[in-house]
Amino acid sequence: MTTNKIKIAVNGGIGFGAKLTPKQLLTIAKYMDEADELELTTFQQLYLEVPENNLDAIKEEFTKVDLHCYPVGNYVKSLRTCNFCKGELEEGMPVAKELNTRIAGKPVPFTLKPAYTGCPIGCGEPMVNDIGVMKIRDSFNVYVGGKAKGKEARVGELLYESLTPEQLYSVVDQIIDIYGENGKKREDFPRFINRFGVESLKEQISF
Repeated sequence: MTTNKIKIAVNGGIGFGAKLTPKQLLTIAKYMDEADELELTTFQQLYLEVPENNLDAIKEEFTKVDLHCYPVGNYVKSLRTCNFCKGELEEGMPVAKELNTRIAGKPVPFTLKPAYTGCPIGCGEPMVNDIGVMKIRDSFNVYVGGKAKGKEARVGELLYESLTPEQLYSVVDQIIDIYGENGKKREDFPRFINRFGVESLKEQISF
């Protein structure tokens, strides 16, 4: 009897760099055959195929070893981050963790890639991702519509600056909701921004 498999994305969550422990690696390896391959994405995720009929139990097992699981497809990706080089509080790691919890896995018209960086150096590449967050001292700037690849590659536009953490959560939540309601099927976020317009986006956001 053939067991249907489903692809999921896993990582070690938001922390000081993209790291996995031996226990986490062994847990992942339990669900791989000798011929299987583990795909590492540019968004600090590993793609793994697991039995669909046992998905909930597998996710629970992964959670016990601090592995985070996300759906694959037209969802908000887990937050791409910098390596938080100057400490948890100074670089805003708690804000990044909370933002990731709020948005990762939300259904959208096309895969949406958010990125976060803890300082203006921008190691998390927020300027060239769909939604970018940059921490500036004790506040946060939000950029939209960046694109890293292709002939249409571009830097995102500044949408808001000097936001508090609560304002940041609200703004990003609303951006994703507006995209979910108004984006066309398989319309990526930069194209949506081109069509919908940054000013129209701001008109629908309140905080």
